[in-house]
Amino acid sequence: MPDIHPTVLAVITARGGSKGLPRKNILPLNDIPLIGYTIRAAQQSHYLSSNQVIVSTDDLEIAQIAKELGADVPFIRPNELAVDDMTIYPVLLHALLWVQAHRNFYPDYTMLLQPTSPLRTADDIDQAMKILIDNNADGVVSVYPSQPHPYLSKKIVDGRLKGLIESDAVYNRRQDMPLSYTLNGALYVARSQLLLDKQTFYNDNTYPYIMPIERSLDIDYAWEMHLANLILKDSKQ
Repeated sequence: MPDIHPTVLAVITARGGSKGLPRKNILPLNDIPLIGYTIRAAQQSHYLSSNQVIVSTDDLEIAQIAKELGADVPFIRPNELAVDDMTIYPVLLHALLWVQAHRNFYPDYTMLLQPTSPLRTADDIDQAMKILIDNNADGVVSVYPSQPHPYLSKKIVDGRLKGLIESDAVYNRRQDMPLSYTLNGALYVARSQLLLDKQTFYNDNTYPYIMPIERSLDIDYAWEMHLANLILKDSKQ
């Protein structure tokens, strides 16, 4: 590990409303509230100290459970930042500007950790930060090898199947297809100034952190929660 770390604000976002799986952020997963896995990973990271990790939620019950798990919940997110169609960037900017105004903390980078990625580990956070530092990157985003490959995806046009991606190339084997990666939602980090100026994690100096598919589960529905339960129980055997 480098002796000098950049300062990072890690924001765990946990909105109370969820239509696919109601109250999912605090539903029990292998006897631990879902949000607890992300809190624990952040707490165990070598790059994040306790005053650098906060939970942003609009929900008092989530806030209380997060505090019981040892998380810092310094504010209740305004209702206007918790509506269904709200993008993540205003939520992150609210948290960033809050710590600047109330804690005089001006982090070099801002990290998004979503509770719906319970299989993400502290080591994933640390490895992503190492890529960030080693490359003097503006951002790092977690991805995993695409399954299935996008060349295998189809669309329906006038009732007929068409390739989702138009290409003249013909691949008879999946192994011959060019490598492709999909965002897994587990980790996003970018220079705070990039977020303030552009409201994005991406520019020409954004790097990937490649995670294995078995840790890339993003929970939106009950069957994914069930799958995560099976994975976590199996990992204890």
